Amino acid sequence: MSTAARVVPTFPDSIFRAYDIRGVVPKTLTAETAYWIGRAIGSQSLAQDEPNVSVGRDGRLSGPELVEQLIQGLADSGCHVSDVGLVPTPALYYAANVLAGKSGVMLTGSHNPSDYNGFKIVIAGDTLANEQIQALHDRLKNNDLTSGKGTVTKVDILQRYSDEITRDVKLARRLKVVVDCGNGAAGVIAPQLLEALNCEVIPLFCEVDGNFPNHHPDPGKPENLVDLIAKVKETGADVGLAFDGDGDRVGVVTETGEIVFPDRLLMLFARDVVARNANAEIIFDVKCTRRLTPLIKEYGGRPLMWKTGHSLIKKKMKETGALLAGEMSGHVFFKERWFGFDDGIYSAARLLEILSKEKSTAEELFQTFPNDISTPEINIHVTEESKFSIIDALHDAQWGEGANLTTIDGVRVDYAKGWGLVRASNTTPVLVLRFEADTEAELQRIKDVFHAQLKRVAPDLQLPF
Repeated sequence: MSTAARVVPTFPDSIFRAYDIRGVVPKTLTAETAYWIGRAIGSQSLAQDEPNVSVGRDGRLSGPELVEQLIQGLADSGCHVSDVGLVPTPALYYAANVLAGKSGVMLTGSHNPSDYNGFKIVIAGDTLANEQIQALHDRLKNNDLTSGKGTVTKVDILQRYSDEITRDVKLARRLKVVVDCGNGAAGVIAPQLLEALNCEVIPLFCEVDGNFPNHHPDPGKPENLVDLIAKVKETGADVGLAFDGDGDRVGVVTETGEIVFPDRLLMLFARDVVARNANAEIIFDVKCTRRLTPLIKEYGGRPLMWKTGHSLIKKKMKETGALLAGEMSGHVFFKERWFGFDDGIYSAARLLEILSKEKSTAEELFQTFPNDISTPEINIHVTEESKFSIIDALHDAQWGEGANLTTIDGVRVDYAKGWGLVRASNTTPVLVLRFEADTEAELQRIKDVFHAQLKRVAPDLQLPF
């Protein structure tokens, strides 16, 4: 269709989110939407003197139709597109680091249900968030769009990405690994890459299928690790790995089937990175354990707590020069030896490298790190409007003796023997809570304080604790 015949439609505000653009196909996100988002991204990239844009997609069923229109929109804005095809998100980020241009768009619904899709966007080396995403919406509203005749070139990035990892990561001994790709995009590369690293690989749900017929591709939820745990125990594997729908997050289970939570994984990675880089800055988000700060200091590193959100963490890494970062959601970012983007596949390789050098098992290794009693993430449904006003009201709450407040992202209250957090989710209308303490009694005490303060500022809240 010629661009002259196309009129910019209006778009639902709901698809322009904190870290990406995301919607339900075909309700809030259509091929037409994808075309115009391509035009807006292309226009913005050109405004930042970056005419080259890499494009990839995950394995969702709506992907082929949407990516075709996204690429058309980018080309019609005057950009030159490198189409890297069906890849995990880290391979697209890699393309945006090593190909001609430093811009990239990943068409992915990540770990959302199968009818979702969306766009993770990098422009001139910067992962977009918040007002930068709104600026794309403003371009569309104001018809502030360039026109041109761009080109489209198909590029095989997977082999290059795989080769770069196998050049960097070396295993000291062969490991037996179960790999659960959850029928997501990691399936096109993860099993083959781990074999290239000299692992014995037992694949689980590595066929890409956008229906996600086996379990949801979200390793952050324990119910999605049940199959992996069973297979690890059955096969006597050294470790189990699970990737989310687009491969930028990794979940880990030990040989006994114990889940290694991402903040504990970061303890191991921090020890490894700081051993080679004294005084290195290590970033973690507000949802992570209080045990990270003293441990990183003990290793000789500099801990920095920051806001949750992959885009926000990457910005902070650039600003501070941090060599490693991690989020409780499972995003791990290596700048040491890698590019600083969140990469579940590379993180898995680095874990295997460390395990291969250890005489102990994965279970024994992780048992050497401090461990508190903690709750899973608690989500409380509120309205989009009230979630921020509740948090604002809590800034002035009475948190009791010895309370140390962190308010960079919600309200985190650290005490001598534990902590609690309440923050507004940036992606859904919920308040996110988490608690941790060294005893059950202290955990309950902190929960009670949070319960009282939440009820004080929002008496109608239904609290499950």
